[in-house]
Amino acid sequence: MYQLSPFTNYLGVLSLCAPVVTILSTLHADRNVYPSAGVLFVHVLEREHFKGEFPPYPKPGDSSNDPITFNTNLMGYPDRPGWLRYIQRTSHSDGVLYGSPTAEHVGKATIIEIIAYNRRTFETARHNLVINVMSTEEYPLPYQAEFYIKNMNVEEMLASEVLGDFLGAVKNVWQPERLNAVNITSALDRGGRVPLPINNLKEGVYVMVGADVQFSSCLREVENPHNQLRCSQEMEPVISCDKKFRAQFDIDWCKINLVDITKRIMVHSNRPDPGTGVLPDIGGYNPPPESLKSRDFFADFLITLAVPSAVAMVLFSVLGYSMCCRREGVDKRNMQTPDIQLVHHNSIQKSTKELRSMSKNREISWPLSTLPVFSQSGEVVPPIHPDNYETTSMPLMQTQT
Repeated sequence: MYQLSPFTNYLGVLSLCAPVVTILSTLHADRNVYPSAGVLFVHVLEREHFKGEFPPYPKPGDSSNDPITFNTNLMGYPDRPGWLRYIQRTSHSDGVLYGSPTAEHVGKATIIEIIAYNRRTFETARHNLVINVMSTEEYPLPYQAEFYIKNMNVEEMLASEVLGDFLGAVKNVWQPERLNAVNITSALDRGGRVPLPINNLKEGVYVMVGADVQFSSCLREVENPHNQLRCSQEMEPVISCDKKFRAQFDIDWCKINLVDITKRIMVHSNRPDPGTGVLPDIGGYNPPPESLKSRDFFADFLITLAVPSAVAMVLFSVLGYSMCCRREGVDKRNMQTPDIQLVHHNSIQKSTKELRSMSKNREISWPLSTLPVFSQSGEVVPPIHPDNYETTSMPLMQTQT
């Protein structure tokens, strides 16, 4: 069973939806809703309701289609309660508040501030939504099943007609006396990835429903070894009742989760009490006195600057002495070198000098391959050799003759 605020003008699934009382008074007054604990609560923020508080459209006769967005938060806090979520796909669509309150919120009035922003005129309108959570005798239902629907977004699933059709299909398969929609969660909140904008892909949504009878044999078919093997191989399991959902809902049966609250084992942990989160009162702040004792920093200066400088000077002196004052010299090197090695080295030096002097004094014409074909005047230069000259035996370099 899920509950919708009558302010949303929703129709449908009347056989599955219990009446919810909503008090409406003047336009700026608080709006009170009374959801039940453990039952899905849905409240639609209709743009049409807030258009009357903004100035009319500038052109007479034109329909007003101003972009309007909503900001919702718990009164006195920057965000909403943990159990309440909000979604608005675009500025031209309605916003939706949805969630499932628990027994901890029973008897506590939760005031939600709703601020509508007109993106054309930059004006705002403020309303308050008072949520009074009521207790139910059937909370929580002992048997709960969570379905993953791949071809739906969360705002599409929250529509009364769509959710009513899904609950009707589940009721035909499960055959319970009481059936409630417990919670709806987007796949993105479970770590899912944003789908690519192709082939009309959807984000996916998890829908949890509760009933008062044992799970049907069709729902337990996914637990048999054959279907478990197919799921491990990323294949679709064989479910006999899938045809009752396939026309409208594409269910991933490998991700179905069946929970029996009656068999839940309560685990008590010895965690410390977190407390209230407020530090104890230990008195006022006691600042230090104005008259502070003076401190001599000369010793600190010697330790941090003078001592490293002295060590660096000693190391620099040792390095300079070893490099400048301990050189062997050319004479000592020659004395330790054998005579035959010195004669050989001297002959190499003389030959090198002689070859260099000879290369500087030679006058050899440049090779034919480096001569220009045309002169600076543009005339063709005649060949150096006649036509009947044998060029096959002519060396490339003149030095080869």
